[in-house]
Amino acid sequence: MQEFPKNKLAQLIVKSCENYSINTVVISPGSRNAPLIIGFNGSKNSKILSVVDERSAAFFALGIAQQTRNPVALVCTSGSALLNYYPAIAEAFYSNIPLVVISADRPAHLIDVGDGQTIRQENVFENHILFSANLGCGNDRELIEKALQTAINKKGPVHINVPFEDPLYEKITAEAIEDAIEKLKSQSVKIEEKSLLKEIPLEVESLQKFADLWNASAKKMVLVGEHFPDELLQIQLEHFVKDPSVLVLIENTANVSHPKFINSIDKLIFPFGEDELEEFKPDILLTLGGMIVSKKIKEQLRNYKPKHHWHADALRAYDTFHCLEHHFKVSPQLFFSQFFFLTKKRESNYQHFWLHKKEFRLQKHQEYMETCPFSDLKVFNIIMAAIPDHTQLQLGNSSVIRYAQLFDSNKTWRIFCNRGTSGIDGCTSTAIGAAYAVKENTLFISGDISFIYDSNALWNNYIPNNFRIIVINNGGGGIFRFIPGPKQSDALVYFETPHHLTAEHLCKMYHFEYSAANDEAELQKQLANFYEAASHPKVLEIFTPRLENDDILKAYFNNLKA
Repeated sequence: MQEFPKNKLAQLIVKSCENYSINTVVISPGSRNAPLIIGFNGSKNSKILSVVDERSAAFFALGIAQQTRNPVALVCTSGSALLNYYPAIAEAFYSNIPLVVISADRPAHLIDVGDGQTIRQENVFENHILFSANLGCGNDRELIEKALQTAINKKGPVHINVPFEDPLYEKITAEAIEDAIEKLKSQSVKIEEKSLLKEIPLEVESLQKFADLWNASAKKMVLVGEHFPDELLQIQLEHFVKDPSVLVLIENTANVSHPKFINSIDKLIFPFGEDELEEFKPDILLTLGGMIVSKKIKEQLRNYKPKHHWHADALRAYDTFHCLEHHFKVSPQLFFSQFFFLTKKRESNYQHFWLHKKEFRLQKHQEYMETCPFSDLKVFNIIMAAIPDHTQLQLGNSSVIRYAQLFDSNKTWRIFCNRGTSGIDGCTSTAIGAAYAVKENTLFISGDISFIYDSNALWNNYIPNNFRIIVINNGGGGIFRFIPGPKQSDALVYFETPHHLTAEHLCKMYHFEYSAANDEAELQKQLANFYEAASHPKVLEIFTPRLENDDILKAYFNNLKA
């Protein structure tokens, strides 16, 4: 017989989540959250996943929501358990990923009186949350509805804080609350899929003013940051490069590709001199998508500002280059579908000139890679070429995402990275959540520090056997040898975190197949069967020379200038 918690707040939350089709629930075990655990366990529509470490659980949920693009509920007990969600909540906030955080709490009269496992939980995430619902004040249904609607419509994290009095474990049968359940069902909300047809178009008269500026400009740049794969956007951007006055720059997390797109931005602009920097400056910069990885393009567009900067996004626009002039508050797809009808091709050498530079840089890149010593850079050259078609590629932060940007991406890959806050703290957990959510093979490429830092991610019962991890172990924080500041100080050891740890024993404990490589021949040998089907997920750890990687990378960039 189906059972429900006797607590009415728990009943209300569980049924509201059902009504809004929030069916994936990641629970971290506890006692104060017992009414919620009982409630979701009794829900026929809920898929419950249990992850012990709250920080890992939150990133795991974020990975699922990243791929499904639907809210995932997080449920934890009271006290510091809730605070461990914060890194993932901040990532979700800046990456527009919907999470519904549901925290159990002590009732108000037990806060700050010395009761165990008790902190001030109300509004604890106020700087990085779209909505906070603190229940128990009489308008609970309204607050829950507002929270769930916000997560769905505004694509981000919300927090529902629920005070529970003892007793916590009382249950009640469905028959005993039949009237209440029927009332909740009658108020269920049908969630409709977002589409261009449901967006409100821009006013044509207002848009025409921007089109006139566009048509009069000989140098237009479209810069695409992080974006979920979208076939319509791909087609629209391909249309743009038919105009010789338009240059499209993409990052690998943009998930679009074309021979006429500039796909390795740093590789193109790193060698620029003063004259080239000025010539590269567009009259109009049109941006779309999320966070930009390339520090070089940020530096370029901040120092050589375009005359006009516009951004197209339905939710938000960041003034990344300190010159944002206008925010088109619609999806890029709807913006382009309207804008195309108002634009005309403009004769210009802008696109041709920089595509020619791109080809020259690619030639220099290939020449260098032929003789490149074994290093982080050489490893990326090898592993990027070996990744199978139709792979979901999850990239770690710091050096990993930057190295990956230097290489061409296969157009069949789907590429993701936690760039909302750019932290290393939950990259493995996010990748595991994403792998759980999809059927295709998933590869996570990580640095050693990031992997070790989030090693509790492997304490997870939902890791699919087609999940693969490549750990590039350069002995600790290699990026700090490349950026000038730390190496010039007397405290490099504290920036870099040198170590002699490996992933081998972690893999034994968590039942991952483990292999290692210390040179190019060994790496090629290990890659030969790394992606083959197996009864367990796999880790390949690649050891690179800690004291040489930065010099090899600097020589690579200097070679591009030649």
